[in-house]
Amino acid sequence: MGDRGTSNHSEVTDFILVGFRFRAELHILLFLLFLLIYTMTLLGSIGMMVIIMTDPRLNTPMYFFLGNLSFVDLFYSSVIAPKAMMNFWSESKSISFAGCVTQLFLFALFIVTEGFLLAAMAYDRFIAICNPLLYSVQMSARLCVQLVAASYFCGCVTSVLQTSMTLTLSFCASQTIYHFYCDDHPLQKISCSDLYIHKLVSFFLCSIIILPTIIVIIVSYIYIVSTVLKIRSTEGRKKVFSTCSSHLGVVSVLYGAVFFMYLTPDTFPELSKVASLCYTLVTPMLNPLIYPLRNKDVKEALRKSLEKRYFKSIFTVM
Repeated sequence: MGDRGTSNHSEVTDFILVGFRFRAELHILLFLLFLLIYTMTLLGSIGMMVIIMTDPRLNTPMYFFLGNLSFVDLFYSSVIAPKAMMNFWSESKSISFAGCVTQLFLFALFIVTEGFLLAAMAYDRFIAICNPLLYSVQMSARLCVQLVAASYFCGCVTSVLQTSMTLTLSFCASQTIYHFYCDDHPLQKISCSDLYIHKLVSFFLCSIIILPTIIVIIVSYIYIVSTVLKIRSTEGRKKVFSTCSSHLGVVSVLYGAVFFMYLTPDTFPELSKVASLCYTLVTPMLNPLIYPLRNKDVKEALRKSLEKRYFKSIFTVM
């Protein structure tokens, strides 16, 4: 360790992604599991976007945000899954330095954007339930576009800062990443640089960018619950809760997995990988499934779309 900080990151040409340390026989099952999850994510996200864009009844702020959420899910799962599946069959399990940095940048971009989109959706539900008479005025098309653009902008700023800090690290001790993708936390573990500034920047990003999204979601739902409890009709309460349960379920899975990963001790690395699997692949797969199951408008749009395709295929055959 006497050479700590003397080696430059440019000397590193590639990394080794160890991934899940299971027996070789189980790699086939893991590959099939990843393939199934990724396929369902692709079909679900693309299907959700197509339904939202083609059905005029879904031309509302809620579904505008949901369409962007599906777009983000599609891309950030695509940043992780293909490379992870390739490594199940690869002997070297290597990823180039440029590939690792690119994966880190894109994943940070999309995962932070998702957090801000979920916050925007929580605000949308707050306005719809707590101020229904002013909903169409307050949630204008212009505001919706601005919220989505701000989400992507914050995701981009975060990923640029995080990636820039990673590029300053030296990896003279090891090139083996004990994870199935390039993330900031595993890269810190194999760095021989002084991580004080790096961790300070990470804490700063969490404080001014990530934390506000959680606060917006929590405060929005405090007001929503308070409003719902004032509704005397049991049927009315169920209707209101049904409009929020989908979003709340997605938020719980995503943030629950993130918190579990970062709170898991380093002595249990496999648990951390399982938590990462939840928010990198499982959450994008569940999003297109949760909303149709809990939302009548989406189910109706999906039913009509399938009926239209069915009758079209019949007439084509005839």
